[in-house]
Order: sequence, then C-alpha cells, then structure tokens
Amino acid sequence: MYAIVSTGGKQYKVAEGDVIDVEKLEAQPGDKVELDVLLLADGAGVVVSPDELASAKVSAEVVEQFKGKKVLVFKLKKRKRYHRTRGHRQNLTKLKIVSLPALSAE
Repeated sequence: MYAIVSTGGKQYKVAEGDVIDVEKLEAQPGDKVELDVLLLADGAGVVVSPDELASAKVSAEVVEQFKGKKVLVFKLKKRKRYHRTRGHRQNLTKLKIVSLPALSAE
C-alpha cells in the first residue's frame, strides 16, 4: 500500500515506515504532522477522487531538522569577464511515515 502526499509544493510517494526529506516544516523533532493525500493505492484498487480523499491524512513523525547539501550556482557571461559563484543550503525536515489511511471499500 502506498500514497502520494503533498507538502512544500512537491509530491512524494510514501509507504508506511518510509523516511523522506521535505521542505522545512515548523515542527520540533518528535512532533506528529499530517500530510494531505492526493492518491491512495493498494494491490487491489486506487482512489484519486478528491471527495473520498478530503478527510484522508497520512501521519508522520518529525525525526530531525537539518540543512541539505550545498548547491553551487555559477553564473557566467562569456567574453565579458563576468562570473559569480554562490552557494545555497536548503533547510529540510526528515519525516518518518507512521501510518496511511485505510482504503475505503467500494
């Protein structure tokens, strides 16, 4: 069984017990968070209807807050003697998926 969840403007495919890195959430390690479900699937069926998924939430626990790897941004204008190098480290939250909602029988 898996679900597609949305957080931080991105979508993630998760299953129970997975650990994912998402955009920073305002929560402390050990806190529980709820994620919106866009798709819910098991071996038998798939639910994508917004009406059926309106109340469905995926429970996750915050493991840690951390900074991601440095991403280098290099700008260059050839033959103009212009070049700039900047680094960026994104703030991230590590989540452990605790439970998925049950798939409703149709």
